[in-house]
Amino acid sequence: MSGETRVCLQDPQNISEKALFLPPALYFIASHFDGHHSLLDIQAEYMRRFGELLFTEKIQEIIRQLDENLFLEGGRFQEALKQAEDEFKQAPVREATFAGKSYEADSGRLKAQLEAYFGGPDGPGPLGERKGKNGLKGLVAPHIDFQRGGFCYAHAHREWWERGSSHCFIILGTAHVPMQYPFCLTRKDFKTPLGTLVADDELIDAIQSRCPYDLFHDERAHRTEHSIEFQCVFLRYLIPEPTPVKIVPILSGSFHEAISKGISPLEMEPVRQFIEALKSALQSVGRDVCWVASADLAHVGLQFGDPEGVKQYDLRILAEEDQERLGYVERMDAEGFFQSILREQDHRRICGLPAIYTLLSALHAGEGKLLKYGQAFTAEAQSMVSFASLAFY
Repeated sequence: MSGETRVCLQDPQNISEKALFLPPALYFIASHFDGHHSLLDIQAEYMRRFGELLFTEKIQEIIRQLDENLFLEGGRFQEALKQAEDEFKQAPVREATFAGKSYEADSGRLKAQLEAYFGGPDGPGPLGERKGKNGLKGLVAPHIDFQRGGFCYAHAHREWWERGSSHCFIILGTAHVPMQYPFCLTRKDFKTPLGTLVADDELIDAIQSRCPYDLFHDERAHRTEHSIEFQCVFLRYLIPEPTPVKIVPILSGSFHEAISKGISPLEMEPVRQFIEALKSALQSVGRDVCWVASADLAHVGLQFGDPEGVKQYDLRILAEEDQERLGYVERMDAEGFFQSILREQDHRRICGLPAIYTLLSALHAGEGKLLKYGQAFTAEAQSMVSFASLAFY
């Protein structure tokens, strides 16, 4: 009912496509389905919290409904997960997973949606005449949802429109699910409602041949990851079919080990091996590419586990801290950027760290330029996500 508090549960792996809205008492029960609490434990905790009896039959009914909707680990969920991963592995293309969910599925409406981000009040302005090659080598663009950050995507992609020329893009996405290795590739073409982007098999094979570990081991992470897909949508808008667009889709995982040990990511052998393989492959193949790091910045507030939420007056301070950190990115200082995050033990949860660090470590450019900075503040959750667009020449 209107005005009542609900907690929304969604599956980041998209095995369950449903969204469940649970009242606080039901969420409290479900949060104890963690493998460490028996039914008696849950009943005792519920009594302490709410002062009411919780009957076993009620818990069992909740378990049944969550299991049927694929929100519980178990045989039903594992079977559905295996089926989804098998289908993805066998598919020749990576489907537009978020079409009709995060952006318009109809090509005409999608073009209008994207056009509005360029021409809107915070956008860079409508696309003008193509100027062709003018020194652009790489971009950082957000991967936040279009509704909150579309204007910031537009600043990055308009820079390609005005100063870029390559139709081959190395896209460094951010993985939001665990991976065994710090990077993974896929040879699948990426579909969008505006057309398909073709995987650059020659360059992908050249990278893998120079890297000692299997860069396809975690390929399943590409199935539901949005960070590469969202860049593909903008690129196909800028470069309509039938003009071919080639991509090297790379997902970067966590640098948590480097943070916890207080070491440079390059001291982690799998990270160093991949970056060296990437640079060597590009030199060998001789491809003219444009780099795109799909990366957000800070994630702070109640929504992300901070005991104190973000208030309006905090936003200016957070912006100053973000832009000081982005100064390292503009100066192409990968280690300085990392150290700025290490100093606070990644307290701000900079989820774009691996993608941006990899771009700075592998890209040969003279300078970077901040194009646009943005914050998505959610007052009711007292939380904020920040993001930015940058260009490199």
